[in-house]
Amino acid sequence: MFLRDVYYLVKPAVPRPVRTALRSSLAGWVRRRTAGSWPINEAAGHRPDSWQGWPGGKRFAFVLTHDVEGRRGLDRCRALAQLEMDLGFRSSFNFVPEGEYETPPHLRSYLSDQHFEVGVHDLHHDGKLYRSRQAFRHHAGRINHYLRTWRAVGFRSAFMLHELDWLHQLNVSYDASTFDTDPFEPQPDGVNTIFPFWVPRGAGGYVELPYTLAQDSTLFLVLREQAIDVWIEKLAWIAERGGMALVNVHPDYMSFNRTKGSSEYSVDLYERFLSHVHSRFANDAWFVLPREVANYVRACRADSMDAARCIQ
Repeated sequence: MFLRDVYYLVKPAVPRPVRTALRSSLAGWVRRRTAGSWPINEAAGHRPDSWQGWPGGKRFAFVLTHDVEGRRGLDRCRALAQLEMDLGFRSSFNFVPEGEYETPPHLRSYLSDQHFEVGVHDLHHDGKLYRSRQAFRHHAGRINHYLRTWRAVGFRSAFMLHELDWLHQLNVSYDASTFDTDPFEPQPDGVNTIFPFWVPRGAGGYVELPYTLAQDSTLFLVLREQAIDVWIEKLAWIAERGGMALVNVHPDYMSFNRTKGSSEYSVDLYERFLSHVHSRFANDAWFVLPREVANYVRACRADSMDAARCIQ
């Protein structure tokens, strides 16, 4: 925790290309050390005992999410949404309420009108959200304000930091700050499941939606992959086990033209992945927004007549 706090304290002074280069140097060693548990951790494929499947008899759920970290990403949201609509997909866009940009109401309205989802991404995106319970309690009030104003029901912390017990202070239907397995994150404790699960507190609680496909920044910037093979392999594994394929992609790092910077990758990689999903799993996947997955889990828990379909 101390080292992590120090890192986020000095992080703004270190140029992004330098940070990415340092992470890449370490990533090769981490990848070799965790070859048996990343990108696939076999233990995460175990179905909950009472799990009987997805709506409509679909084999698995497929969920697209986006974290918009800075102005560059904000400027690319419409282009990314259009690309997805052209291929028949919808996704969730998570915006930072008090970061380096202001999220225009007309952009949120546009996304909602086009049947996308809008979520809240941290508060400041500075890695300090969980420094203390007292500080989090203060930030939670501001986050709840944006959840209410934006009519959002989902939350994700910056850098996938997480304290699931603290998140009960947020008025959310779901959180999406965890992962089944990801040793490249600053808080690398995976939840070891490719299924959504309930985080209870008293009579209430919220749904946790772990991402189960590697983040684009990890694949293409840190590990410097030139193809989508990791995504394709993991997706096939998730589909076989009937889990939830949830990916987090950042418009900040996508290049929509032929020139790209050191901290960008070609959007063609993402488009190629979506085309693969559409052609391979069009009839097998439940293509769904994260709030719909959360609603399904919540309704399942509440329906005592259909208890066999509930996640315990």
